[in-house]
Amino acid sequence: MLYDKDIREPLFEFLEGSYGKIRIIEEKQMGRSRADVVMVLPDALCGLEIKSDADTYARLGRQVRDYDQHFDYNYIVAGTKHAHHVEEHVPGWWGIITVELEEGRPDFYLLRKAEKNPKINWKRKMGLLWRPELVHIQERNHLPRYRQKSKDFVIDKILLKVPKERLYGQISDELFERDYTMIEKNIRDYKKETLLKSLK
Repeated sequence: MLYDKDIREPLFEFLEGSYGKIRIIEEKQMGRSRADVVMVLPDALCGLEIKSDADTYARLGRQVRDYDQHFDYNYIVAGTKHAHHVEEHVPGWWGIITVELEEGRPDFYLLRKAEKNPKINWKRKMGLLWRPELVHIQERNHLPRYRQKSKDFVIDKILLKVPKERLYGQISDELFERDYTMIEKNIRDYKKETLLKSLK
């Protein structure tokens, strides 16, 4: 039996071999669910839900809805137990990767390639970015910073002013550059700068 912990690292190697330049972000909160894996591609975000042999489909309906709100493409990675009927549990645009043990090691097979997700909510997708990352996108597109405005307000303005064709790559750029060791300092600095500006 393959467990989630047995699948992850070999899966990341498989994805790297299949897609080339990627960045993997694990356990990313999205709506009421948590994405097992977010694969950042140069011009798209791809969500991957792992259903190991130890998992059930109990929460999958809600998870599918949340993945479809946030990512350009989605895959389900299904263990042997689920491989024969997983297609019944995900929409037709979801890709399917099956995994089984071969000579003691997980072996992956692309059963169905993901198609572009027709249900993506761009506001939710951009909500995956941190505020300093949104500020960088504003700067790149010569937009005002809207320092006193909410994150939702800023996202609405970006979506109004910047073509989505340009945002695909810019969102990926921010996530490729994301530094988890620096983010607390960056957010603290951003809040301090915003507060000082408001006091002037």
